[in-house]
Amino acid sequence: MRQEREVTMDGNVVRDSSLTTASCVEGARHVGDDIVMEPAEDRMQVDEKISAHQATLSKEIYHFSGQFSSDYLRIYYGRLFPFAEMYKWLSYGNDGKHPGCDSSFFCRREFSFTLEHDIYIRYLSFHDVAEMEAGVREKCPHKIDIGAVYNVDPSKRTAYSNTGSDRIFAPVERELVFDVDMTDYDDIRYCCTGADICLQCWPLMTIAIKVVDTALREDFGFEHILWVYSGRRGVHCWVCDSRARRLTNEQRSSIAEYFRVYKGNENNSRKVALTGAALHPSLSRAYGEVLKQFFEEQVIPNQGLLQHKERFQRILDIVPDDTIVAQVHDRWQENRRSSLGDANYDRWRYFKHLLESNKQKGQAFRRCLEEIIFTYTYPRLDLEVSKHMNHLLKAPFCVHPKTGRVCVPINPMECDSFDPTTVPTITQLLEELNKGDTRSMDCNLDPKEKDWAKTSLLQPVQFFRSTFLNPLIKACKVDLESAYREKLQESASKRSLNW
Repeated sequence: MRQEREVTMDGNVVRDSSLTTASCVEGARHVGDDIVMEPAEDRMQVDEKISAHQATLSKEIYHFSGQFSSDYLRIYYGRLFPFAEMYKWLSYGNDGKHPGCDSSFFCRREFSFTLEHDIYIRYLSFHDVAEMEAGVREKCPHKIDIGAVYNVDPSKRTAYSNTGSDRIFAPVERELVFDVDMTDYDDIRYCCTGADICLQCWPLMTIAIKVVDTALREDFGFEHILWVYSGRRGVHCWVCDSRARRLTNEQRSSIAEYFRVYKGNENNSRKVALTGAALHPSLSRAYGEVLKQFFEEQVIPNQGLLQHKERFQRILDIVPDDTIVAQVHDRWQENRRSSLGDANYDRWRYFKHLLESNKQKGQAFRRCLEEIIFTYTYPRLDLEVSKHMNHLLKAPFCVHPKTGRVCVPINPMECDSFDPTTVPTITQLLEELNKGDTRSMDCNLDPKEKDWAKTSLLQPVQFFRSTFLNPLIKACKVDLESAYREKLQESASKRSLNW
């Protein structure tokens, strides 16, 4: 298990539950059971490193080896990370000159950094985009997490936790988020395990995006939804509509439970139990539009579910009829000489026909088929991530330290074509910066725009802007104007009553 040290930023104290020696954290010293970080000017020769980095930037010549390093990150944050776009998103229109803007909104947002050596810093906040960029470039976090908007600047939270005070430090707004991790599918995928992924198992993530995105839009009416590749083995979803951001924990839990179908564990073979005479409309839509086709055309052949006895036995264990199980088992054993590809197709076709054509238990067997397909395809969400406002989630456009890949947005309308193995790595991006030619570019572009144009990050940033950010900000401006007008009307009504 990873050892994490939490830096509270109150007195720069790092509390280390693992009691790891200070020597593993450069510039740290022990005070009792705490590790105290020395002042910035005394540790790690930061100024010298930044100066050397700036000299390197001016030459635009880098030499790379491997996929990830802090030196690469410094260049990435300095040249490519879309700070302005992130600030515009997380401000939700409160970054302009409209009289209805809440000037404290962005600085009440919690950020957390995971630094080298797994030093974990929570309750960071920034006044504006310039301060955010300066903070990120100074600390060069290996991961940036985004938390809730609180009722007070998180850095001042201690004033709200004094003994005897009736004030509390609490989250007041947060995007509705979802996390889908491939490791939760390890019991049904045979191509990879753990953190590994490939194009054989990635369709499971494609299914999750299609099913959850459609339900969020059609069943709940949400519009401003951002899907992001986690950088390694999964996907994250950010629902950013104003009413989604203001959901209570209880409401978030209800929406999360709406997507709970897989309820089994390793001790029982039947992990999905669909109730009722007919499927819920949302489940019926998912089954007819996504699950059934993906299961038959991709999951079965990709995972070889019916090729080997130990695999197809797990499917037969779900069938609630010993006679049918024995009949199917014997039939599948008879045609085991077929080629592996043909075996998957032939066995599934026979199995499905046998269950669907049964006159005595036709309804029960059809439900059994549905449960098999739901078991192997329906999204498996980390529900705890979605249920609480104060849960943090990795920011888009971070670089995953294990793979070096950027956490790029995914277009849910084109998720079938998304290939995680071709997502740009930090090494690739910096090499593209070296080779890029700016002579034919518009001279009016700012430096960051020119850098994006040289690299594979241009398309993800453009998609983020045009498809997600611009429509979101347009809606936020409408909300701000509406709220401002209501406030003026209330003030006018109060004045008239005073007269």
